[in-house]
Amino acid sequence: MTPTPEGGAPDGADGVTGDGTVMRCGELTVIGRIRSASNATFLCEAHEDDALIHCVYKPVAGEAPLWDFPDGTLAGREYGAFLVSAALGWNIVPDTVIRDGPAGPGMVQRWVDQPGDTAEADEPATGLDLVDLLPAGRIPPGYLPILQAYDYAGDEVTLVHADDVRLRRMAVFDVLINNADRKGGHILAGVDGRVYGVDHGVSLHAEDKLRTVLWGWAGKPVDDETLEVVGRLGDELRGGELADRLRPHITAREITALRARVVELLDDPVMPTPDRRRPIPWPAF
Repeated sequence: MTPTPEGGAPDGADGVTGDGTVMRCGELTVIGRIRSASNATFLCEAHEDDALIHCVYKPVAGEAPLWDFPDGTLAGREYGAFLVSAALGWNIVPDTVIRDGPAGPGMVQRWVDQPGDTAEADEPATGLDLVDLLPAGRIPPGYLPILQAYDYAGDEVTLVHADDVRLRRMAVFDVLINNADRKGGHILAGVDGRVYGVDHGVSLHAEDKLRTVLWGWAGKPVDDETLEVVGRLGDELRGGELADRLRPHITAREITALRARVVELLDDPVMPTPDRRRPIPWPAF
């Protein structure tokens, strides 16, 4: 299923507002390649009139084949995850569009500026990351232990993440979109104080593929406020426009599975627990 470019959609019609219009309609110029990514991923500038923003461009032509996800669908899944995020109102996923670019159709997503990213930053970020590896037995207040492991030197370490409402919402979001690859490096703390999730190309599959580092709330009840938001997402999938917007990017079976995950969470409002089918992605960053 080849993603359909969204160019020409009115501002806000697809959940994108503000700088998203520049990403959708502006001239896209590649300024570098992100070598650490498993698929072809480029840092770009989008220009329109006097506006300029930085963004990430992932062309469909640069997607590596996967055994369990159909070829050429990852960009559309990234956009589908954005649509779900926007429908929830949590804005976990940065503004994302599908459009033509220098290497053909692909996903374009707003770049997230993080503390210490630029030379102009007053000073580098300090303290623990939202997801981090710590020496065993040294878990600070406000962090939840996830996994005991050994580092490259053979020392015992503990994978932890912050006990943070923004991460808790992201954990629920990952359950809903069936995220198969929530690594620590896919969680970005923006300079605007918000926490963003990126790299959702292996999500929205019909089969259970949840793999995440955010297991700190496993087996815990989902709060009523969150369930109310999830219930509204279910309404959007049944009678709103969300299913229509998802349809060019994922299959009817996958939309049905998304609805089923919403219903399952509402009927049994407890966060799932890891098992052999739900491991932690490794490496975790």
